Amino acid sequence: MSKTVKDVIFLLIGSFVFSLAVNMFVIPIGLGEGGVTGISIILYYTTHLSTGSTNFILNGILLIVGYKFLEKKTIVYTMITIIATSIFLHVTEGWGLHLHEELIGMVFAGVLLGVGIGMILRVGGTTAGSAIIARILNKFLNWKVSHALLIVDLLVVVLASYFIIGIEKLLFTIVMLYITTKVIDFVIEGFDVKKAVTVISSNKNEVADQINEQLDRGVTILNGRGNYTKESKEILYVVINKQELIKLKKLIKKIDDEAFVIVHDVRDVIGKGFLSA
Repeated sequence: MSKTVKDVIFLLIGSFVFSLAVNMFVIPIGLGEGGVTGISIILYYTTHLSTGSTNFILNGILLIVGYKFLEKKTIVYTMITIIATSIFLHVTEGWGLHLHEELIGMVFAGVLLGVGIGMILRVGGTTAGSAIIARILNKFLNWKVSHALLIVDLLVVVLASYFIIGIEKLLFTIVMLYITTKVIDFVIEGFDVKKAVTVISSNKNEVADQINEQLDRGVTILNGRGNYTKESKEILYVVINKQELIKLKKLIKKIDDEAFVIVHDVRDVIGKGFLSA
């Protein structure tokens, strides 16, 4: 199966999951949403206009605006997403679950929205609306897509939804959007979180050798200099899986219990032993 076909499947599944979240949880509970979908939901609450129709029209306008700022592939994938989401929003209309515990619905809404949007963003598409703005901010300001999306969505929710859904539902919506952001990060970055570890040790050679032998990881040696001592030092730098961190710490402590160790979170690692480009 070609990569393009897989990408389109991801876009369709993501659009369907996103639409389910809106019609099964967000609307029945009376919550808001961010971006164009949020505006479509507000119009639904006030005029009962179909969310699928308003979503298609408003997103089409924004896509024209974002055409100059996005890559050709992103434009095509976004068009597919707009059409699919609008159709699925129409098809799943009325599928709502009427829950006694709104908190449960809010959590599941956030999770499903995050899964749907995350699948779409992962293959290079957008859900249009605020996602187009988030992609532009990511491209020109290097903002993290999920964070830019949250900020833009919150602006829409705070400025518009408050007068329609009230303060309590607004607060629920903000929590839902936060959950959505975290799930998006999880879907985009994958299940296996990576760690980058910097080690400053007087027994650097032994530490590096043991990392090579016991963890089967390559070690990069960086040249550094202490500002206070003015002494030159060689610094070890290694990228590992999260599961290997405890073993690495024990390994370093066994060799040099005075070693200085810094652990960093890593979003993506491409190369031998990790992902292919």
